[in-house]
Amino acid sequence: MPTFRRRGRIDRSRLNHSRSDRSSSDWADEVADGLDYEVEELHPPKPRVRSKGIYLLPNAFTTAALFCGFFAIVNAMNHQFEVAAIAIFASLVLDGMDGRIARMTNTQSAFGEQYDSLADMVSFGVAPALVAYEWALKDLGKWGWLAAFTYCAGAALRLARFNVNTGVVDKKFFQGLPSPAAGALMAGFIWLADDNKIPVRDTAIPWITFFIAVYAGLTMVSNARFYSGKALDVRYRVPFGVMVLMILTFVLISSNPPLTLFGVFVVYSISGYVIWAWERLSGKRFS
Repeated sequence: MPTFRRRGRIDRSRLNHSRSDRSSSDWADEVADGLDYEVEELHPPKPRVRSKGIYLLPNAFTTAALFCGFFAIVNAMNHQFEVAAIAIFASLVLDGMDGRIARMTNTQSAFGEQYDSLADMVSFGVAPALVAYEWALKDLGKWGWLAAFTYCAGAALRLARFNVNTGVVDKKFFQGLPSPAAGALMAGFIWLADDNKIPVRDTAIPWITFFIAVYAGLTMVSNARFYSGKALDVRYRVPFGVMVLMILTFVLISSNPPLTLFGVFVVYSISGYVIWAWERLSGKRFS
């Protein structure tokens, strides 16, 4: 509904004498007598309509990562554990691309951040826990599903803390093991053991899976700092040795993917505690 206001208007014909010929009180009374009022309709500014569109490119990669996580769950239910582990690694690659593409194309949005967190919860929280449970943890009875739940709850808490601490923590380091790395640690072990490339007895596999699930779940909610890699910008020049290192990395991964990937994420998963121990012993902050 429209609103109205009164606007004072002075009748100049009644104020035909100069102010200097009157006292201040007489002048005020005459000004008040000479006021007339008219009604003016106010038109409040219309609220600005927010755009309902979303950025397609980064959210398309997030959707693809979400699909891979769901695909891993479906394959675990069908006892295709190697395919499930590979799907989690594919989700890891896609999840790493959506954020960088959003920053490079300047298409960051609050919707994209929340959508990415929800997709991460499925791909690196629920999917690794269910795959590990279907693969080996269910043989341990209640201890198996408790370990799977510990991992899943740790991933949820890790993502919630990351969302509220985005503008507080150091961009170079994650607080706690990131959920994609935790999911890759679980998937790497499942992939490696499912190919029979790990020299342990079959009876020990469920307990090793139990330990990895609990370790990853607790490390995600720890205060240990893990290098984030966000300081690396692919748009700028790098030394020639970096390209050689990348070639060697691809060669190692292609020669034995499950062993190499599992080894890489084992080293990364303990790097935070190594940094913590170095800081405690040296008294200096690692940067």
